[in-house]
Amino acid sequence: MASYLQVENLTKSFGDNLLFENISFGIADNQRVALIAKNGAGKTTLLNIISGKEDYKNGNITFRRDLRIGYLDQDPDFPKELSVLDACLQTDNEAVRTIAAYEHCMLSENHDGLDEILAQMDLHKAWDYETRIKQILGKLKITNFDQLIGKLSGGQLKRVALANVLISEPDLLILDEPTNHLDLEMIEWLEDFLKRSTMALLMVTHDRYFLDRVCTNIYEIDHQALYQYNGNYSYYLEKRQERIESYNAESERANNLYKKELDWMRRQPQARAHKAKSRQESFYEIEERAKQRRNNSSVQLEVKASYLGSKIFEAQYICKSYGDLKILDNYYYNFARYEKMGIVGKNGTGKSTFLKMLLGEVKPDSGTFDVGETVVFGYYSQDGLAFDEQMKVLDVVQDIAEEVDLGNGKKMSASQFLLHFLFTPETQHNFVYKLSGGEKRRLHLCTVLMRNPNFLVLDEPTNDLDIVTLNILEEYLQSFKGCVIVVSHDRYFMDKVVDHLLVFKGNAELKDFPGNYTDFREWNELIEEQEREEKKVASIKTSYNQVENNDSKNIKKDSVRKLSYKEKQEFEALEKEIPKLEVEKTDCENQLASGTLTSDEIIKASQRFSLLSDSIDEKTMRWLELSEI
Repeated sequence: MASYLQVENLTKSFGDNLLFENISFGIADNQRVALIAKNGAGKTTLLNIISGKEDYKNGNITFRRDLRIGYLDQDPDFPKELSVLDACLQTDNEAVRTIAAYEHCMLSENHDGLDEILAQMDLHKAWDYETRIKQILGKLKITNFDQLIGKLSGGQLKRVALANVLISEPDLLILDEPTNHLDLEMIEWLEDFLKRSTMALLMVTHDRYFLDRVCTNIYEIDHQALYQYNGNYSYYLEKRQERIESYNAESERANNLYKKELDWMRRQPQARAHKAKSRQESFYEIEERAKQRRNNSSVQLEVKASYLGSKIFEAQYICKSYGDLKILDNYYYNFARYEKMGIVGKNGTGKSTFLKMLLGEVKPDSGTFDVGETVVFGYYSQDGLAFDEQMKVLDVVQDIAEEVDLGNGKKMSASQFLLHFLFTPETQHNFVYKLSGGEKRRLHLCTVLMRNPNFLVLDEPTNDLDIVTLNILEEYLQSFKGCVIVVSHDRYFMDKVVDHLLVFKGNAELKDFPGNYTDFREWNELIEEQEREEKKVASIKTSYNQVENNDSKNIKKDSVRKLSYKEKQEFEALEKEIPKLEVEKTDCENQLASGTLTSDEIIKASQRFSLLSDSIDEKTMRWLELSEI
């Protein structure tokens, strides 16, 4: 494989904070590499160094000559006066610039200069390129080309920036959290796009399904060092655990040797100390190694939940619209105690608006939310908290409470509580502006949970959190003695946390699905396959009827072969059997769509549905053959 990028002995620090030291790695063509590390360990910093946006202390970075690099920043920035079209097609690629001119011309009233632009399109063979660009823009739901960048939300801006780097088709694509602000349909499309692409890839993402399905290599920054794994995320988890166990075994052996050497050091007379100088120096090396031990230090979320009564909330015939966009239409729902609901749907269908209406931040057009008296909401906002950047981390938490009630008479100081969230004493006394984006999200989570809520409302909680924090948050939510509503595009997170889904389909159409996201995806694929099969059969019948009508005019009765006795019996049996199978298939479909089946019943019904579809197709084809005779 041809080498695209080579990093050798790279070191980066911010003052006394050493991020990584003497790390070396390479990226070759067709490699898809994910960079994994805890928040604040330097993932984004490393991407910024490689892309030339940030300097470094020492080391060498070598690129292949004429290598084209595309970089998706975690917080992309375009001139505010730029149009969406110009931002998407902002590149050095001559074909893309020609397409940009063509699109501007087509958007104008008079189409001035169209003939010349069409000639340029032919010259640069840009027509196929334009088709690919239209596909990318369509999949990312970018349609308003005239809109100014300054008018976009953060999520819209991220999608425009993603479209820009994909359209430019670089040799090496660097992506920082590409799945943030994408809905599930977009994420699954991006997975497929990157797997089929020939671009080399270096990315940071917390989406574990995405990591598993896209990446060929995992690079991990841990304790300022870099470790490389030649496999996907599942392979990385297995090999990382082996590495930690091996490291700890070596530390244990060093610890045993350290105890013996410590005893020897204590027994040495001072007058003879110079005779064993080399052994003394070796002792200090052994001491340092014995005190090193790797562990999966993690966020320990053991916080008491307030008492929760039997009444949670009742959504009483809620209506909400923004102009022609309907969010809810006469929606009723009675939320149960200890329920864990996941909310999914395309961007713009009203998921966050639903949460804000529940919390009283947005008023419905009609209807009410009747919330129980004992409910204490803990709201983790998609937008995060507007922290005072000049405050220290510890002061942010102490402004809420000096102590945190853990239940059973146990309490913890604010500083101890922050330690459980992986904020070291040094970090606690840092100013907020020094924190990484992920560390600020973790601090936001800390401020939500320390208030002892019994109903957690989480709007995109997985954005910018590292995988270690996500794992522990998932475990906490699974055992949380309260209610949970979570909006998330992280499929892995949803599979582990929720017991059912509320699916926003758009135009005020909602579906309550009993199961997690994977269950829903399998069911949805089954329904889509059924619709395709029905269209296929209908097309066959239509085509046959047209042929039969045309041919019947020209075929003489005595030239047509008649059905044999056995064929006639088979034909009559099929005419009775096919409608019965269709009825059973419809019943099966209604059961699947009812939302009342358990997971096992869904699987059983899905299998029966598939068998019925195959049988109907087979018998219909045979019926068509016999009807032609």
